[in-house]
Amino acid sequence: MGDPSKVDRETALDIQEFMYREALALDERRFRDWLGMLTDDIVYEVPVRVTREARAEWELAPTSRIFDDDRQTLEVRVQRLETDFSWAEQPPSRTRHYVTNVLVDATDVLDEYLVHSNCFIYRSRGDNPNPSLYSLSRKDTVRREAGGWRLARRWAAFDQALINAHNLSIFV
Repeated sequence: MGDPSKVDRETALDIQEFMYREALALDERRFRDWLGMLTDDIVYEVPVRVTREARAEWELAPTSRIFDDDRQTLEVRVQRLETDFSWAEQPPSRTRHYVTNVLVDATDVLDEYLVHSNCFIYRSRGDNPNPSLYSLSRKDTVRREAGGWRLARRWAAFDQALINAHNLSIFV
């Protein structure tokens, strides 16, 4: 991990705003705009959380993933959401991503930054009065490319080991 003191305030604020705009694109279901915020070599992974009986800590399963996507699979997921065959999203989810505690660290790669954040997602569907609530820790790699900031890697871990949803077809 890089030295956070190497990140100037303007860069940190630009990246923070990028993170907020990325969340807004997801909440407004502007998935094509969201894809435009990703690098061509994006890695998007959400490992499974496991609980060990005699331990207070949480662990992440080393090989099991809720999501393990690249650019191609993310594009397929968005294409499916644009069709009538996205049954998991009928009716479509309404989400609100609350991105907080954004910390930006320099890396050893020029124009790439490690962004730590917390994300709380409120999800409701149709007329169901019971929303789904998700709390996640995220570690993102954000890269400056021609045209602006892009998300190069998203690693997110749910705080809960059991996800309270019949499906998980939203982006975190």
